[in-house]
Amino acid sequence: MNLPTWITVSRLLAVPFLLYGLRVQTTEMRWWMLGIFLVAACTDWLDGYLARRLNQVTELGKFLDPLVDKLLVLAPLMALVEWGRVPAWGVFLILARELTIAGWRVSGQNVPGAAMWGKVKTVVQIIAISFLIAPLGEHVQSTATVLFWVAVGLTWISGLLYLLPRQQNP
Repeated sequence: MNLPTWITVSRLLAVPFLLYGLRVQTTEMRWWMLGIFLVAACTDWLDGYLARRLNQVTELGKFLDPLVDKLLVLAPLMALVEWGRVPAWGVFLILARELTIAGWRVSGQNVPGAAMWGKVKTVVQIIAISFLIAPLGEHVQSTATVLFWVAVGLTWISGLLYLLPRQQNP
């Protein structure tokens, strides 16, 4: 395994820590989990950058990176459902899109890489989850809720754009 793939694996290793730590809703633990989540989320950019820069793009990396991204997003969302911060059906909408796109990818279709909408979706998901995890008080929670629903909307928009046939340049 090369360095970018090791970084992806390190992001995967953050998921059980998040799931365990988010069981405890103390202020201190929430700050710790927010830090772990944000560091792990930043490694998504780092591993992609290094893979391209060092010319170390591999089939394993192309498989693991999107899978680990989904796990990193869905794990804290599951905890937030348990906390009553987001509705399960909202998380299901995100999960449905992600499973659909993953199925499309493994079906052998000619699948493009992440488009701009997919990248925007991921950034908004990370911001929304960060606000929902952070113990910032009730005055911020309405903003966090709005960000969550924006993330759900962008998740579906990016998924639909991903599945729609693309126009070919003549």
